[in-house]
Amino acid sequence: SESCQRNFKNQWRAEEKVFAIGNEHDPISYFTGYVAAIKAAQLGFKAVCVEKNETLGGTCLNVGCIPSKALLNNSHCYHMAHGKDFASRGIEMSEVRLNLEKMMEQKGNAVKALMGGIAHLFKQNKVAHVNGYGKITGKNQVTAMKADGSTQVSDTKNILIATGSKVTPFPGITIDEDTVVSSTGALSLKKVPEKMAVIGAGVIGVELGSVWQRLGADVTAVEFWGHVGGIGIDMEISKNFQRILHKQGFKFKLNTKFTGATKKSDGKIDGIEYKVGKFPFAANSRAKTNADTDGMVKIRGQKSTDRVLGARILGPGAGEIINGAALALEYGASCEDIARVCHAHPTLSEAFREANLAASFGKSINF
Repeated sequence: SESCQRNFKNQWRAEEKVFAIGNEHDPISYFTGYVAAIKAAQLGFKAVCVEKNETLGGTCLNVGCIPSKALLNNSHCYHMAHGKDFASRGIEMSEVRLNLEKMMEQKGNAVKALMGGIAHLFKQNKVAHVNGYGKITGKNQVTAMKADGSTQVSDTKNILIATGSKVTPFPGITIDEDTVVSSTGALSLKKVPEKMAVIGAGVIGVELGSVWQRLGADVTAVEFWGHVGGIGIDMEISKNFQRILHKQGFKFKLNTKFTGATKKSDGKIDGIEYKVGKFPFAANSRAKTNADTDGMVKIRGQKSTDRVLGARILGPGAGEIINGAALALEYGASCEDIARVCHAHPTLSEAFREANLAASFGKSINF
């Protein structure tokens, strides 16, 4: 609230600083460095952001979720137009051609626009941007080694380290960003490869692999584990995810060099008994009208209290619907709380309500 912000702000002297440092291959992480710098400035601090790269926005904006989502969406449109999907909806097209250069241009324009937005926010909130390599050189001291070779030493009481990440080296493989590419290189290929092998079927591997598979590449993901989606994914979601991708033409080689793993029974949280509520998009009105019914919403609720413990969403609109689960977790909502909220009809989010209804009462309405 406004009063909370005012009280917190008044605890600090206006001359105190907050330094956010982003270095290495990656810029500042999207949801930490630059956001924290802006919030600190809004709370009355003198905020300084030290960033090795000239561009702001971090992994997410520069070489992560923003450019990948642009390609994911555009490749999906191409896939629908090039395949039988549009024809089944009564949309007939005589010729569909891929202009990869134009697709990459649209991706780049989206990234540039958002970068400009961050620069504007820095200016608007009076956040100083130092282009250089930040290093903590003493107690409450940050030295920025700039691109031109000069240094800037500043004293500060508060330091936030937000250095992001870089691609992990893979033993025996040299990444040249041409034939052998990292996730960064996979965002900017000059042409659609005839064949592509993806090392790892985690979320990044299947996301970028599916982009190029939709655009015409013969893609096979080689996975160390026996499932797709990475460590920690719900196994039911993983199996459905693999089935959907396989139906699109994505190939998998699982259990490659698999040496074994210790599995806890169904991944239950220690000491907490839970119940499950599920609802398939095949029973959702909006998904039906959109002819996009693959996937489901799966809710876990605490047996004793009905509190929402987690949600897994696979299918259309998952990235938007998941916000309802985040809100429920933040404020300790019960499955019944969600089930009692009237959701607009017909919407994909109704599947989230129905899954909570199933978790709380043992049965959904429409499935």
